[in-house]
Amino acid sequence: MGGVLLAIDVGNTNTVFAIWDGSSILATWRTATEVQRTADQYYVWLSTLMKLRGLDDIRVAEVIVSSTVPRVVFNLRVLCNRYFDCRPLVVGKPECRLPSEPRVDPGTQVGPDRLVNTAGGFDLYGGDLVVVDFGTATTFDVVGSDGAYEGGVIAPGVNLSLQALHEAAAALPLVDVTMPAQVVGRNTVDCMQSGVFWGYIGLVTGIVARIKEERARPMKVIGTGGLAPLFQQGDALFDVFEDNLTMHGLIVIHTYNKELQE
Repeated sequence: MGGVLLAIDVGNTNTVFAIWDGSSILATWRTATEVQRTADQYYVWLSTLMKLRGLDDIRVAEVIVSSTVPRVVFNLRVLCNRYFDCRPLVVGKPECRLPSEPRVDPGTQVGPDRLVNTAGGFDLYGGDLVVVDFGTATTFDVVGSDGAYEGGVIAPGVNLSLQALHEAAAALPLVDVTMPAQVVGRNTVDCMQSGVFWGYIGLVTGIVARIKEERARPMKVIGTGGLAPLFQQGDALFDVFEDNLTMHGLIVIHTYNKELQE
């Protein structure tokens, strides 16, 4: 098999690796994000998983990285140079061009994950979008009619809120996120789960409604992130759920930069 693209999405909690052969994603793998992980450790882990999937005969020819943890990027650059003999394209760096430049206040640095979600959402659904991403933070990204990132909202993530509640109140346990059987809980765990679940339903519903009111035009709402399907059970929060939105956005940005070079 010829050379393929390795897309790497580094989040605050997890890092996802995906292999793209030019027409489809062959495989994805997830690992905890750790600043201390070396290039050699990345390679041993990745090459082992590729072999288990029968992909050990392929050659990684190009790499694109989106990272919300800047300190991780150095070791990923070493990984690419040492083992794949290539220079990675890093979203947010000057050499990485975007299909549409963000429209934000001068000097504002937009998170790479938000730029990638914007590119992926626009490619799939066109403009006038609100992308709701349930990650370590719960983010709302507004995509203009021409595909430009136009700002958004950042709220604490669901698991982050549960962790803070547990740590700040000694009597409250650490609980899983789930849809409760009823709104009014009859024990501590049910009360906490109801507060988080229905609280975030209200947060998303309210913020999206205010964004739509402020924009004064129809907007499609895209949900992504691991917990998005869970919250979709409570209300029809999203018009569409896209599990691989970030990976799709990375592929879109890589393709755009490659076409510029031709």
